[in-house]
Amino acid sequence: MDSIPLWAHALALIVLLLISGFFSIAETSMMALNRFRLRYLEEQGKSGAAKAASLLKQTDKLLGTILLGNNLVNTAVTALVTALAIRQFGNNDSVIVIATTAVAFLIIVFCEVTPKVVGATFPERIALPSSYLLHFLMRLFSPAVWFVNQISGALLKLLRIDTSQGADTRLSTEELRAIVLESGRFMPAKHRGILVNLFDLEHITVDDVMTVRGKVEALNIATSEQGIREQLATCYHNKLPVFEGELNQVIGFLHVRRALGLLGRETFDAADLRDLLAEPYFIPSGTPAFAQLQFFQDNKQRLGLVVDEYGEVIGLVTLEDIIEEIIGEFTTSTPGGKSHAQWDEDGTATVEGSISLRELNRRFDLDLPVDGPKTLNGLLLEQLQELPEGAVSVRLGEIAAEVLTIQGRVIRSARLKQLPKLQEDDDG
Repeated sequence: MDSIPLWAHALALIVLLLISGFFSIAETSMMALNRFRLRYLEEQGKSGAAKAASLLKQTDKLLGTILLGNNLVNTAVTALVTALAIRQFGNNDSVIVIATTAVAFLIIVFCEVTPKVVGATFPERIALPSSYLLHFLMRLFSPAVWFVNQISGALLKLLRIDTSQGADTRLSTEELRAIVLESGRFMPAKHRGILVNLFDLEHITVDDVMTVRGKVEALNIATSEQGIREQLATCYHNKLPVFEGELNQVIGFLHVRRALGLLGRETFDAADLRDLLAEPYFIPSGTPAFAQLQFFQDNKQRLGLVVDEYGEVIGLVTLEDIIEEIIGEFTTSTPGGKSHAQWDEDGTATVEGSISLRELNRRFDLDLPVDGPKTLNGLLLEQLQELPEGAVSVRLGEIAAEVLTIQGRVIRSARLKQLPKLQEDDDG
């Protein structure tokens, strides 16, 4: 050691520190790799992706190689610095303590913290090129790694730790939802919203997306020929439920275009109209919206009537209603349909009482509860616990809802007003 020049000692120390830093940065970058991103890069033929994926399938051997190499190099650094300090300053306790402290500082800063931060920040850039050298080192150190892993495996068995439990990389729906929400700039906001809505579709039912009974456009066949002509001439939908007397007595669905020939005749009767009807399609209340989407596809249907446990018609749901929950609203000019209301300059908006709470939340960015009543009318009646006799206001979270018009037993319209958010004091 005395015959080796000082510059050679310094050069050897720098090389050892770089090697130790490589092991640290490689370990962190490999462990920080996104497995799903890596699988995509492997399918695209990205250089190093296949090697990295192969290494991560042998995590025990990979970590054994890295830790074995890292500890050997760190031990060599400690021995070199200690020997150099004793050579220059003599063999005493103070020199050894100072040398040990210096080694610890060098290793922590230059071989641990800094490389690992860089590796965690740029895992893909570092792990893929490093995989080639790590693959070579893993083969080179395989006998020693095998011996160490045998002892480690025996210790894990003694502690009754099953390492196979961590091999399952499948994600739950909520985990996938979190990944989509955190995708940030990697995914357009519109695409991100569609995927989130698709996940949420499992938690809603047809009751949440249907057109409520009071707003269903239907044709009453139990009327005069002139009455039928007027209904067909003024309808706004291409397909209508046809009932006899009252809405619960639905006898079929009518494609309005098929009835245009009847309007051209001088006279026709209800029997002619019955011949054009398709079988009615009923949907039990509470059916999950995602399941109903599949039912529509399987049964080649586009709309159905939602019925409760007593067979009463409570609404109508269409394929478009469910799709709108995923991709957002379609443009529509149908009277009584979904309008595109928005806040006025004074922070108010007038809406129909029959508007669904989900639509209200989506349109005005609110957070009204949707696990109880489905419409604004139902929510207001639940809050008031009685039908109001005149104008009355109710606070609903961050808005106030003022009843404007009442017809029969329902609230027909209400005015919403934005309220300032409550400021909490230091004591909450």
